[in-house]
Amino acid sequence: MTFTRRLLTVASAAIIGLGVTACGASESPEAGKSGDEPVTIRVAAVSTPMTDVVLAAADSIEEGYEIELVELGDYPIVNNAIKEGEVDASFSQHIPYMEEFNEANNADLVAVQPVYDAIVSFYSREFRSWEELPEGAKLFIPEDTSNTGRALDLLEQGGVLKLDPKVERFEAGLDDIVENPKNVEFTQVGFSELPAAYPEADAVFMYYAFARMIDLDPEKDTIASETDGPFTIQLVTRAELEDSDEIAALKKAFTSDKVREVTEESGNTPAF
Repeated sequence: MTFTRRLLTVASAAIIGLGVTACGASESPEAGKSGDEPVTIRVAAVSTPMTDVVLAAADSIEEGYEIELVELGDYPIVNNAIKEGEVDASFSQHIPYMEEFNEANNADLVAVQPVYDAIVSFYSREFRSWEELPEGAKLFIPEDTSNTGRALDLLEQGGVLKLDPKVERFEAGLDDIVENPKNVEFTQVGFSELPAAYPEADAVFMYYAFARMIDLDPEKDTIASETDGPFTIQLVTRAELEDSDEIAALKKAFTSDKVREVTEESGNTPAF
């Protein structure tokens, strides 16, 4: 087994500053509660369909509030923006990813509303079954712990490799591979880098949202898809805002009929 790790080279703090400034973010939600001006709640997201859901929620938010979409470049950047108070919430992640960020960064992010169950699959230019995968195949998977575990679990289900049985499901890393009969090679990159890896890979692990960006179809271009797991995409905020009126309004907007409609149109399953 061989693998490489590709690191992002952009400074997260700089991108947070640029992203929020470009979107004209206001002060904290409480600061907007004067006169007849609506309270602006800043919600970060990375890409479609998450951004589409945020905009649908903005169309559904109750009177007295407005949602401002803050579109940022990558998932760690989003979470740092929440942690530092640059945005009030995000729609971009599942709970295991959030918990991993909290532990690594001494953060207190909390999931407050499940919204949809995202489709995640291995996509390939050439192959439609694991049996077709050649010796030494090059696979690209996410670099974060929780999604690495998901990718390896899917490979084990397909008979490509075997994991240490002592490791909990979805928690395995590359060091926990005990059998790799095809000597597949792994390259780990950030989630948002996976679409760019598609042309050079034998298979790439991606959300359908990213696959759509490069015109892939989960019905035609996949080898295998995940069908279960605790990975519902959640509305996330800081612990200090969890019980606020603003987050209550957000939760209501993110479970609206408009959000349900946009979610279903994107090929995902509502979780509310």
